[in-house]
Amino acid sequence: MAEDSEQQDDRLPADQRLDHLEQRVAEAQRKEALRTGKGPAPDANEQMGQKVLATLIGGLLGGTLIGWLLDKLLGTWPALFITLMVLGTASGFWSIIKMSNTKTKRDH
Repeated sequence: MAEDSEQQDDRLPADQRLDHLEQRVAEAQRKEALRTGKGPAPDANEQMGQKVLATLIGGLLGGTLIGWLLDKLLGTWPALFITLMVLGTASGFWSIIKMSNTKTKRDH
């Protein structure tokens, strides 16, 4: 502890030293939680944002992949590819609109 003179100031009263120690312990616990992946759980807004992003990307990629596969099978390149890519994107946006219009428990 004597080597840790920059972390602890012995000239401070005992109460202030305890407060300083509590702050250092809290900071160390926060850093450890981040390091081990046990940080705070994501809040509802972050979860909704991730859900919106996944819905949009899923619609776009799903429509594109299905369109590409059908075009390869049927030899209609690029008609189904473009059509299903647009429809997949539109369905992703439609799902996002429906999500934004639903009431949450908080809204009641």
